[in-house]
Amino acid sequence: MTSTTLDLVALQQRTMRVLVAGQILGGLGIGATLSIGSVLAAEVSGSEAWAGSAATMSTLGAAAVAIPLGRLTRRYGRRVSLALGTSIALLGAIVTVFAAAIDVFPLLLVGFAMLGSGAAVGLQSRFAATDVADPRHRGRDLSIVVWSATIGSVVGPNLFGPGEVIATWLRMPPLTGSFVVAIAAQLAAVCVYAFALRPDPYLVSQSIAAPAEAAVGVNNTVSEDADAQRNRSLVIITIGILGLSHATMIAVMSMTPVHLVHHGTSLAGVGLTLSLHIAGMFALSPVFGWLSDRYGRYRIILTGQALFAVSLVIVAFGEQSMTWVTVGLIFLGLGWSASTVSASALLGDLVTGSARPIIQARSDLVMNLAGALGGAAAGPALALLGYPGLAASAGVLVAIVVIAVTVVAVPTSRARTA
Repeated sequence: MTSTTLDLVALQQRTMRVLVAGQILGGLGIGATLSIGSVLAAEVSGSEAWAGSAATMSTLGAAAVAIPLGRLTRRYGRRVSLALGTSIALLGAIVTVFAAAIDVFPLLLVGFAMLGSGAAVGLQSRFAATDVADPRHRGRDLSIVVWSATIGSVVGPNLFGPGEVIATWLRMPPLTGSFVVAIAAQLAAVCVYAFALRPDPYLVSQSIAAPAEAAVGVNNTVSEDADAQRNRSLVIITIGILGLSHATMIAVMSMTPVHLVHHGTSLAGVGLTLSLHIAGMFALSPVFGWLSDRYGRYRIILTGQALFAVSLVIVAFGEQSMTWVTVGLIFLGLGWSASTVSASALLGDLVTGSARPIIQARSDLVMNLAGALGGAAAGPALALLGYPGLAASAGVLVAIVVIAVTVVAVPTSRARTA
């Protein structure tokens, strides 16, 4: 093993430690605020009809900054992009507290949108884990960063009680104490990214790629030969897989609390169901990453779609039982995890050179917009078709992904490598 290889291995290990720390801190900040965001939105607006605006504005905010953060990465590297994105989320927490203090709902929505930048950073962090990763372990490394977000997501919502103690002590408006935790966590995350992510993994990857590309006469312009066309098709399909998988998960997950409450489930029962769903989303992501490295990206993507199908069948036929709906939501989370981890790793395989951060940012944009559309369409679907009808509608998205992978992506990939 050469010294260069040893240096890259050491750099990847350092990068992974920094990204995991940043994800835990960032997730802690997001979990501590958005968990109470719906209650705060209803309180400031004066109407429960606006309770969902916190999640909606956060999703739209994440979508809005995805491409700009990608362009920053392309020009200045991951360190600047991730630190700036986290700084925007930090300012969003401050704006949210100020809006609650002066009781201005439009300003509160701005704060929620800025908080969405933290979610965008979380998405781009998973790609940062692939910049100098060994291709044989790309899926594993990416999935570890995805998994690390679980810690903050689980711990954050439980900080409401301590947050209210802080709010009382600092004489802050009610329901805003958790945002102090968020501000501290996001500030720590900014410092982690800004000072510890050195050398920058993306800039290092480009310094390695440039001489290699020059040696074989490759540049960053996309040629029109057959191989380039196949690669472009695979990139588009992969981004579509990410978007449709996210929309499937959001559509069913977002309406499940409404369905359960309508059937008499307690709020504690709803919370347990969603907690187990989140565990399904993240807890086994390293397993799916390892499987995608070992058995191939497309096989694990199809495994994820199969898990989605099992989930949708369970919730459709077990809609009257909280137990069966919970089991279905666990499978829903597992399907999302397998599909998202594998497709993200596949995108890392397909895209190289300076185009990488822009293409990855586009995939994040598509995921956020698809999630927002899936959540928006799920309400009317539930009202018109019921919970089984919603599951059947989500099944159409699963079928589209399966057809795209088996009929288009796999044959195209074989032709590309032939």
